[in-house]
Amino acid sequence: MNSPIYQLALGDDFTKLTPELQEYFSLAAASGSYGIGEGVFDVVGCRQKWLRPLLALTGSEEAFFPEYGEGIRFRIENHAHVDPFGRPALTARREIYFPTGTRLFHDTTSAIVPGPGAGGGNNRARLVDHVGRYRRLVTDLDVSVTAEGRLRGVSNASRLLLGPLRIPLPAALDARAYAEQWWDSAEGKHRIQVKVIQPQIGLVLVYAGRFDYRLAPYLPGTAPGTALPRYAEPDRWEQRV
Repeated sequence: MNSPIYQLALGDDFTKLTPELQEYFSLAAASGSYGIGEGVFDVVGCRQKWLRPLLALTGSEEAFFPEYGEGIRFRIENHAHVDPFGRPALTARREIYFPTGTRLFHDTTSAIVPGPGAGGGNNRARLVDHVGRYRRLVTDLDVSVTAEGRLRGVSNASRLLLGPLRIPLPAALDARAYAEQWWDSAEGKHRIQVKVIQPQIGLVLVYAGRFDYRLAPYLPGTAPGTALPRYAEPDRWEQRV
């Protein structure tokens, strides 16, 4: 199935997004193109100085990072593909250009499509997000459309996949991500805001900014069929959800 994953998850509500967001989230596997966004984060990183040394310990995971900055340039690539387990997927690869160096932050969101005859009258797909270089952090992603036509996403029920272990994080420890993306017609740019909040700590990570977006064709041989380009692949794929 080569349908856009957000259309699979939103169903008829997909058409309630503004036209610019419908175009942004319509990237599908085997389209021959990938998305490139370039812009500036007004704020990005961890505001709490005492927490930064702890986040530095997870830097190699390429999911969280200890830096904080304002007016920071970034680039995002969106690649629609089919993951190694046959699920429609979208991999986002972000490069954040801090003065001290570039941070890479990437994830793969896969759509779990209901099988034929699934009950409940709801045939929408479930989105599952695998985060970081080794895809060890997994979370369910609930998406909806606001009255203004924005896309809103909330992460739920995170778990760690460590070797053979699948460790659900209790609510008291779990950090939730709250994301919203919209089209700013006054500026003619896409806008995004993401906050990661942990109940005991508060705000762990934030990024908010604006960017321009375009589609570019894959070079011949870069993305065969519905596969992900080699340079955008994680160091490890994870089938478990």
